Amino acid sequence: MAGKISRFAKRPVVGWREYVKLPQLGIGKFVAKIDTGARSAALHAENIKISGRGQRKTVKFIVTINGRDHHCQLPLIGEKRVKNSSGVSELRAVVETEIQLGKRRITAEMTLTNRTDMGVPMLLGRATVRDHFLVHPGRSFLISAPKTAKKPRP
Repeated sequence: MAGKISRFAKRPVVGWREYVKLPQLGIGKFVAKIDTGARSAALHAENIKISGRGQRKTVKFIVTINGRDHHCQLPLIGEKRVKNSSGVSELRAVVETEIQLGKRRITAEMTLTNRTDMGVPMLLGRATVRDHFLVHPGRSFLISAPKTAKKPRP
């Protein structure tokens, strides 16, 4: 058991919400939800268009973060049938990109879907955080604290 404790002790603890960045897509700091009840990661995307043939398929999509549209293109890893939060099954494009959470960068697969009504543009499921982080479900912004406003000097 001691081996497992030391292995887990080396992992940073994240809250159920953290700020993330997607460096390969040029997308800066935004809030993502860490959800161990979800299996995979999902990113809010619109105008999702798959092009190409065979092994060279790509997917173009738009990610809107903080009112700014980011036009993105990544290789298509595959397509995956996923049940959304309403229990409805949908076929989603799967891409792989780097996610920065605090000072750590991990490469992860994520599905693209419309998350307009979900509160946050990205969800990180257990397959994404496994082997990288421990999750504290009662806290937020443990390794990516929001910038605090400087208090004016008297």
